[in-house]
Amino acid sequence: QVQLVESGGGLVQAGGSLRLSCAASGRIISSMNIMGWYRQAPGKQREWVATVTRLNEPDYANSVKGRFTISRDNAKNTVYLQMNNLQPEDTAVYYCWNPPSTWGQGTRVTVSS
Repeated sequence: QVQLVESGGGLVQAGGSLRLSCAASGRIISSMNIMGWYRQAPGKQREWVATVTRLNEPDYANSVKGRFTISRDNAKNTVYLQMNNLQPEDTAVYYCWNPPSTWGQGTRVTVSS
């Protein structure tokens, strides 16, 4: 079974940046065609943030377009989320995701105004 471990979260002021990493380990299979990120703010449902194909073709939620960049390094079994111009509404626990139901433990991002 594959394990996904996120890192890179923290506290940042509005307008700042963070880079999240998701490292895959364990029983890694070659059919990880899609990797992505979700986030969950306190009291809210988990929402999709971004996905990326094995060929580094990205897709983004409207709320993060132009600010976030998802990418992956297949040789390192790692997916990244570069988050720029962070806003308080970005405050959430961010989860790495491999469809359909493999999730990381989450890394917390807090953005202060």
